[in-house]
Amino acid sequence: MKHFSGGRESVTDEERSGWPTTRNNIKIHQIVRENRRLTVRSIAEQVNIDRETVRKILTEDLDMRKVCAKMVPKELTENQKQRRVTICQDLLERQDDIFGCIIMGDETWVYQYNSETKRQSAKRKTANSPRPKKFRWSKSRVKTKLLTFFDIRGIVHYEFVPNGQTVNQVYYLEVLERLREKLDGYNPNVLPTTHESCITTMHLLTQHCL
Repeated sequence: MKHFSGGRESVTDEERSGWPTTRNNIKIHQIVRENRRLTVRSIAEQVNIDRETVRKILTEDLDMRKVCAKMVPKELTENQKQRRVTICQDLLERQDDIFGCIIMGDETWVYQYNSETKRQSAKRKTANSPRPKKFRWSKSRVKTKLLTFFDIRGIVHYEFVPNGQTVNQVYYLEVLERLREKLDGYNPNVLPTTHESCITTMHLLTQHCL
């Protein structure tokens, strides 16, 4: 307000020492491209300017944000990547209802819970008696693994893994054989292609998930 009282009319900031310049922008951009994990402090020490200026150059001029790496299940090899591309191209070139015959598999842990609801646990009490408490559901030590196979219409087969059973390639092949037997009675009008193609497609997708 002091400057405006003295007759100043411009509202833009005036140039001053320490403000980001094009040379600093280029230099900081080169430093960040060489090592994207550098902190603002280390960049400021290399360029020999204050940290606030470096922060403004990174966020406003270069439009950069520091984000955490995305966690993925595993790193795919070049052969696995190319195999997925080939499968996707084959699916796009098909003229039939491919989504109607694909069967996917998934697995999850099923825990034993207290099935009593909050209303079922209601009790009568007097004005002086304490209010009853009910703890939230918590995972128990009793659990079992559930294998489920489904298509676009819903679940076609599921089974629980016996206690002590090791889930490996041999066991999965036994599961696929039971799934094949289950598909023998599947409605052919709902499943336009052969069961063999469905099993093969599902098996390939299962291998990608392992």
